[in-house]
Amino acid sequence: MNPLWVIASITFREAARKKILWTALVVGLGFLMVFGAGLYYQMADFHASNMPPFLRYQVLSAMLMVGLYTVDLLAVVMTILTSVDTISGEIASGTIQAIATKPVARWHVLIGKWAGFVAMLAIYVAVMFGGTLAAGYWIAGVSLDNPLRGGLLVYLECLLALTATFLMGTWFSTLTNGVIVLGLHGLAFLGGWLEQMSGFAQGSALVTLGVVSSLIMPLEAIWRRAAFLMQPPLAGALQFTPFANISVPSGAMVGYAGFYLIIILALAIYHFQRRDL
Repeated sequence: MNPLWVIASITFREAARKKILWTALVVGLGFLMVFGAGLYYQMADFHASNMPPFLRYQVLSAMLMVGLYTVDLLAVVMTILTSVDTISGEIASGTIQAIATKPVARWHVLIGKWAGFVAMLAIYVAVMFGGTLAAGYWIAGVSLDNPLRGGLLVYLECLLALTATFLMGTWFSTLTNGVIVLGLHGLAFLGGWLEQMSGFAQGSALVTLGVVSSLIMPLEAIWRRAAFLMQPPLAGALQFTPFANISVPSGAMVGYAGFYLIIILALAIYHFQRRDL
């Protein structure tokens, strides 16, 4: 069997045994329960009021978008925390030497571990994203436009965070790796809000800062593209939200994110092959 797939399957099983992953799943299921209860009680309030059906649907759709935004944040943070120790921790402990020896090429090791997490993230995003959409449909009777495209973009965010974590893990210790990647995530988050604020301030400098931060780490830009594709009209009209249409990343940003992913994965392979283990 190809050593790449052997390492990928081992990594998948190891990741599945991590307490932090099960904690993330428990937190995720707790979120789905709370979100479903919130929709249920909101529906009960609507039945007791005279709100027009159109406005009611828009409010419920906006609630669904808030739920998906929470899923997006949970998925990205879970990605970083579960993978942060994979490369750097094994290098520090010396366990990486047990598998990073001939005839197994080093790039097989890194790509195999990366692929194991890719499979795990696909399951996690599908469960959380699909569960939130299902709750919105079955409890409140609401659905969003382009849910598949939105879900794939959220998955792309997780892959970007995963690959950045692997890259930094070939350079730095586990703690430093986590600080750097979470810091980059915070930078992307701040940049996205700066772009939204530019609609009020009418300042090109804010837009420039937002664009630069998105080029450094395009996580938030990908989410805003996903939100634009899925959001209801009311959510897009509310300007000071994570779903506003003030500054919407184009499809070119998605292409840039894909190119960014390939480049940082190639850099991770390059440095891992040359690092002294």
